[in-house]
Amino acid sequence: MKYLIVGLGNPGVKYENTRHNIGFKVLDALAESSNTSFKEEKHAYYTSIKHKSRTYHLIKPTTFMNLSGKALNYWMQHLKVKVDNILVVTDDIALPFGVMRLRGKGSDGGHNGLKDINYYLGHTKYARLRFGVGDQFLKGQQAQYVLSEWITDEEKDLSERIQHATKMILAFGTIGLARTMSDFNGK
Repeated sequence: MKYLIVGLGNPGVKYENTRHNIGFKVLDALAESSNTSFKEEKHAYYTSIKHKSRTYHLIKPTTFMNLSGKALNYWMQHLKVKVDNILVVTDDIALPFGVMRLRGKGSDGGHNGLKDINYYLGHTKYARLRFGVGDQFLKGQQAQYVLSEWITDEEKDLSERIQHATKMILAFGTIGLARTMSDFNGK
């Protein structure tokens, strides 16, 4: 079985430690725990890992957040991965910091990366792991907030929450969407 795990974010040092790049950070941790690293390929940084007889193809799109669908679509076709085996890891301002929610479908919630994926796929029926980044911003300041770096209080818990997200990704491939949602959502 093979899976395509898409971590959303923006390439470049400027964005590295921002809330919007949590998808990249989660995939970096997953790759590091498997002693592998990403290489720049077409439309994405790419690597793969094995876990319990499954192959997880990890991509971090280099197309920038608003064009994430282009990278997902290319890699889905290139690797011949069914949409049921795709998981998108993204930031979510509607969830408190560190709270995670896995869903098998849903709206884009105003997230431009998800909007572009919806456009390329032509539907919203794909799994997404939403990583809560909180909503501590003033009206109209949403973009500045997600493109800002983590505050000290968040940073001390960030590593543990990222590890939790990596466990959810591996569980998605081994025990399936429904059981992973039941076992991990909101924890």
